Amino acid sequence: MSKVEDFLTSEEEVAIIEAIRIAEKNTSGEIRVHLEPTSISAEEPKERIDAFDRAAEVFDMLHMDNTKESNGVLIYVAVQDRTLVIMGDKGINDIVGQNFWESTKDIIINHFKNGDMKQGLVEGILKAGEQLKKYFPYKKDDKNELSNDISVG
Repeated sequence: MSKVEDFLTSEEEVAIIEAIRIAEKNTSGEIRVHLEPTSISAEEPKERIDAFDRAAEVFDMLHMDNTKESNGVLIYVAVQDRTLVIMGDKGINDIVGQNFWESTKDIIINHFKNGDMKQGLVEGILKAGEQLKKYFPYKKDDKNELSNDISVG
């Protein structure tokens, strides 16, 4: 599967969006998924860049830092590059350890290796919600600050 359009079916996209909704019921954190073919720089469209750097560009582009508690999380997948980055905002990074996302990343990658993209993302999203719950529990007055839709670049 090299094309983003072929990465997930519409039914799988619905399941992933539902997983985001469920995960966000446990936490005030905001989770987004972004898919694109390769890590291409927004500033230099013909130039491939490091996936982490591209995820940072996407994080900004999606206004992931526009949350009250700076607790947005981006799950970035460059499909053709077979690359995954999980990036948290400053509010998360200031209080968690460096390896905070490793178990979430491992869950996603193990499913991806078995060709089950949807299940990898669903379980990774749910795991991220559980992990965020410890530091950013859901409160009664929480608002959904960012879209749950999967963005595609």
